[in-house]
Amino acid sequence: MTAKSLFKHKRAHLLLIGALSLMAATLLYRCTEPTAAAAVGVTAPTLPVIQVQEEPVSTFRDFTATVEGAKDIEIRPQVKGILSRIYVDEGAYVEKGQVLFQIDKRPYQQSYHQATARLASAEASLKVARINVDRLEPLVQRKVVSDVELQTAQATYEQAKAAVAEAKSQQAIANINLDFTRITAPESGYISSIPYKTGSLVSDSDPEALTVLSETKQMHVYFSMSEKDFMDFKSEYPGATMEEKVAGVPPVELILADGTTYDQKGKVELVEGSFNKEAGAISFRASFPNEHGLLRSGNTGKIRLSGQAVHGVLIPQGATFEIQNKTFAFQLADSNKVKSVPIQIAVKKGNYYVLKGGLKPGDKIVLQGLDRLKNGMQIAPEAVSMDSLTKANPY
Repeated sequence: MTAKSLFKHKRAHLLLIGALSLMAATLLYRCTEPTAAAAVGVTAPTLPVIQVQEEPVSTFRDFTATVEGAKDIEIRPQVKGILSRIYVDEGAYVEKGQVLFQIDKRPYQQSYHQATARLASAEASLKVARINVDRLEPLVQRKVVSDVELQTAQATYEQAKAAVAEAKSQQAIANINLDFTRITAPESGYISSIPYKTGSLVSDSDPEALTVLSETKQMHVYFSMSEKDFMDFKSEYPGATMEEKVAGVPPVELILADGTTYDQKGKVELVEGSFNKEAGAISFRASFPNEHGLLRSGNTGKIRLSGQAVHGVLIPQGATFEIQNKTFAFQLADSNKVKSVPIQIAVKKGNYYVLKGGLKPGDKIVLQGLDRLKNGMQIAPEAVSMDSLTKANPY
């Protein structure tokens, strides 16, 4: 073999070795690349986990409620006439006896003056009749005139007395009607809407009141219970009769429309005797003091009835999720893998649930990041104490 052919042979051999090395490297890269990617993909996420425990929890139930004044008094005219003055604005607070409206009093003043004049005339006639009687009595005794004249004079005197009495009555009626033109507040409270304007013709037969005055020192809050809630109510509170059960209800709270709690507690006082068939509910009433006038008729809110303390597993509401009207939590199982478990809720307490089934004291559940989890997924648990959680977000 010549030197030239030997050189060609070695060159071909080197090219073959290079090609084989490149193929091996490519194959090795392709084999190792998915393995590294897979390793990155199974990195367990770090998520907070709590160990649930049994807690004594005071329970409560909320019921939608409306507020009304203990005395909502319709202000109506007692006489017919033109509304000449309106002294108050809608929503104003007024004191007992304060003037609210003025009906044109001129016709009633005239009637009063006429009644006064008739009374004066009747009293004058009475005096004349008395004089005639006094004049005839001695004449009859001396038999100067007959008894018939005296009896006639006495009858005329009695008629004059009756006329005076009637005139006094008419004058009193005219005076009352005159007073009715000036409409005052029967109690202290707040003025509602005023549908009439100055110049309106009003009368005691109008279907709509001039306004409504809400006496606000004491307020009534009305709420309703469904049949099931009512059955629970009867079994929860002691007493043989409904009156005894209502009397045994502890003071209740009023949750205002903005979510704040009214600073004074009320007392359940009344329950209707029967269910409203259309609404399927029975109504209750609670009474609240309102010394500072913070409550107004028409306010809405919720009545909160405290129940008996119960022991149950307490979990944060945020550690649960719902699927098809069922509630679940992710429980930490063996090898730090999670599994979804259905839970049964006894009551809701603030941002927490008290459970009656699904978890037991000592079980661990994932607190956050539930949207990233699937059954069987492994996590790196980060322990969070339940005590620190309830201190930061009390129930």
